[in-house]
Amino acid sequence: MAYDAINIGTTANDGTGDALRSAFTKCNTMFYELYTDESSAEVNSITATAPIARDSATGSVTISLNDAGVTFAKMQNVAANSLLIRNANSSGVLSELALATTQIMIGDGTGMIAAALSGDVTMTNAGVVTIANDAVEHAMLENRYTAKATSTGTGSQNLDASAATSFLLTGNVATATLTIQNMKLGQVIDIQMTGTLSSAAITLATDFTSTTINKVGSTDFDTSEKNVIQVVCVDDTDAAAIINYSVAKLTVDTTP
Repeated sequence: MAYDAINIGTTANDGTGDALRSAFTKCNTMFYELYTDESSAEVNSITATAPIARDSATGSVTISLNDAGVTFAKMQNVAANSLLIRNANSSGVLSELALATTQIMIGDGTGMIAAALSGDVTMTNAGVVTIANDAVEHAMLENRYTAKATSTGTGSQNLDASAATSFLLTGNVATATLTIQNMKLGQVIDIQMTGTLSSAAITLATDFTSTTINKVGSTDFDTSEKNVIQVVCVDDTDAAAIINYSVAKLTVDTTP
């Protein structure tokens, strides 16, 4: 909108200001431009808080807008591929942040930066995330693949396969049902039994609704020795699970 200040002269009635008709012509022109550019739904009120002059230090204009009164079209153009953000850790004006292909906006505590995922994980501009080869380390795996659980219990007990992959049972287990819980397809667990097992009578069970439990090989549990039972889940369908296991004597021997 063109701003055409009304000349009010240097002092009152000095005859150097605009004629009354000229002054109101300027007013009409400026108000016409304002009200044809902004609809009544956008502008709530316009209040002159001081005489309007060429020098902004001598006056100001306050424009009150209705809520949601500024449309996108009324804002300045924004650079291509950019976001409007407050790029600082304090309140203040907005600014643009441009994002190149594959970049995302990341807060760094003092504002925002544009950066692409890199290192062990990358992302395409379609949002497809890829983990680099050999990037997943042992410590990053959940406990079902990395942890050991130890028990001194002497009776039936639950072995939670989501919490450990190796179970060390050091007690006199005696007559006991070992219930294997939360196994997943392809998961293998070791059950090492190193306590006094002379009266051991072991039964395996699971928490699946229905399970077929198969023994691999012909070796039986030896109550005179330490034993290891290795269990693998070949189907984790709740109503039709399949668990295979094998039993072997556990001895200290460095010669296979």
